[in-house]
Amino acid sequence: MPRQKLNADLLNKANQRAVNLQAIDAQLDLGRGLTLEAYLSAIAKHKTNLDDYNRTLSAIEQLSRAVEDSEKTLKDLTERMLLGVAAHYGKESEEYVMAGGARKSDVAYTLSKARMGASTKKKASEAA
Repeated sequence: MPRQKLNADLLNKANQRAVNLQAIDAQLDLGRGLTLEAYLSAIAKHKTNLDDYNRTLSAIEQLSRAVEDSEKTLKDLTERMLLGVAAHYGKESEEYVMAGGARKSDVAYTLSKARMGASTKKKASEAA
């Protein structure tokens, strides 16, 4: 599941509180660093960080889609290249093997071998 963009609920609440505090006193200083100026600065910093985060997340989503699209294109082209070698040189050729294909004659058909083994055992038991 992709990361969710963050919302501005806290930012909206803080902005509303700042407006209300400004109504009390535009130079409000409650001591120990609790000033309206520090509060407004913290709000601005959070807004910048939130915007940067959401913007970066959008860029990552866009890049992710681009990678998925290029992956599909490359997968299709990879398959088509092998099929092109097969069409040009044949599926039994050394060139086809060099391109990553497997000769039909080299492929082990385990199902066929299993059937052959079962029929051989059956014939042996019937002969006995």
